[in-house]
Parts: sequence; structure tokens; C-alpha cells
Amino acid sequence: MDLDPDLIFVIGIVVGLLAIPSLLGAFSESRTPRAAAIMVMIAAGLVAIAVLQKPPGSYSIGDAPKIFFEVVGDLVN
Repeated sequence: MDLDPDLIFVIGIVVGLLAIPSLLGAFSESRTPRAAAIMVMIAAGLVAIAVLQKPPGSYSIGDAPKIFFEVVGDLVN
């Protein structure tokens, strides 16, 4: 089963965003941010996979919101 690279990209972005509260919580309590580090590595891996599956130059920072809403729209419909 092949996943759409845009879906993989969006999942990576969402996992990366979910790592932020875990990272902040770990730093505020002076403990090692193990869970956040794992989530960041997963997010980076997913984004890298998505970027490698598309032709060079397919993704840019400005296109991220458009891709996000397209994927969410496809999932809702």
C-alpha cells in the first residue's frame, strides 16, 4: 500500500507540532526530553520520506499550508 507523499508530509508536520508541548514540559521540569526527541526524529523521518518521494522542488515552506488543507479536505470528503 503506497501512501500519498502529501499525507506522509502532513503526518510528519503534525507529529512535529505535537512534540513541542512535550519538549517544553520536559525542559520546565528539568528532565530529559526523551519522548519529544523520539517524536522529533519520527517527524523528521516522515518529512524526509515525503520529500524524497516527490520531484525536487515540490515542497516549499509557502506550500505547506496549502498541502495541509488539501490533505485534510481529502480526508474529510
